[in-house]
Amino acid sequence: MSGTASQHTDVDGVNGGVGLTALLVAAARAIETHRHDSLAQDVHAEHFVRAAPACEHWPVRIEQVPDGDADPLWGRFARYFGLRTRTLDDFLLRSVGAGARQVVLLGAGLDTRAFRLDLPSDCVVFEIDRAGVLAFKQQVLTDVSAAPKVTRVPVPVDLRADWVGALTTTGFDPAVPSVWLAEGLLFYLPGPAETYLINTVDRLTTAGSALAFEAKLEKDLLAYRDSAIYTATRERIGIDLLHLFDKGPRPDSAGDLTAKGWSTAMHTPFDFTRLHGRGPLPEPNDALEGNRWVFAHRPRP
Repeated sequence: MSGTASQHTDVDGVNGGVGLTALLVAAARAIETHRHDSLAQDVHAEHFVRAAPACEHWPVRIEQVPDGDADPLWGRFARYFGLRTRTLDDFLLRSVGAGARQVVLLGAGLDTRAFRLDLPSDCVVFEIDRAGVLAFKQQVLTDVSAAPKVTRVPVPVDLRADWVGALTTTGFDPAVPSVWLAEGLLFYLPGPAETYLINTVDRLTTAGSALAFEAKLEKDLLAYRDSAIYTATRERIGIDLLHLFDKGPRPDSAGDLTAKGWSTAMHTPFDFTRLHGRGPLPEPNDALEGNRWVFAHRPRP
C-alpha cells in the first residue's frame, strides 16, 4: 500500500465506524467477483480491501474461507451484499435505459459503478460521501490506474451537512431526470435525517427519475443481536452493526414517496435470491428478515 493511501485511512475514512462497513461490502464484492456463479463483477473491490490496514487479512475469495458458503459472515452475509449489488446494478441500468442521465450515489462508499457498468457516455455519476472515504477510494483507484467509463464527480460532504448545495454546485441539474441509490445507508441515519433525505430527493428530481434504497422494518433491532450474521461480524472483524444502526423509530419512506406521487415497490432480498437462483434464504433468528429493498419511480406525465 502506498504511503499516500495510509494517510487517508483515518476515522473520517474507512478504518472505523460506518466507514469500516464500506470495506466489509468491498470484501463481499471481491468474493462475489471471483465466484464461478458471480452475480456482479467488481475487479476493484479487492484492491480496497488490501489497501486498508483494518482488513488486509480478510478473504477476497470464497476458497479462502474454511467453511465456504456455510460461513455466516463471508458466505451468507457476503452473498447478500453480492445480491444487493446486482439488484441495484440492474435498477440503475434500467433507469438509465429509460432516460436518466444523472446518477447520484448517496453515501457512495467504495462504489465503483462509474468504473464497471456500461453506462451511456453522456451519463454523469455524482458520488456523495465524507472526504476521507472518497480520498482513500481515489488513492486506491489511482494506484491501479483505474479510469471511469463516464464522467464521475466526487462530492466530498457529510450527508448531515449541506450536501444539496455541494451537489448542485458541482453540476447536478434538477431539471434533468436522475437515478438515486441509497445502498446500505438509511438505517445509520436518525429518522428525521432519513425523512429530510427522502423529501430532498423528491425536491431535486423531475419526471422520469428513480430512487432505490434499503430499509429495515424491525421494531426492535436488538432482537437479532445473537443472530449468526451480527455475531460473526461483531466478534470476528470488530464491526458491531447494531451499535452503528440508529435505534430510533423509522419513517415510512416508501409510503411518503407514494403520497408524493411516486410509484413504489417493496421487496425482500429473498425475492431476488429466488429470481437469480442464488443468494440467502430465510433462516431462524434471521438478521435479514426485516430488510426491504424499495424501488421508486417518478412517473412521466
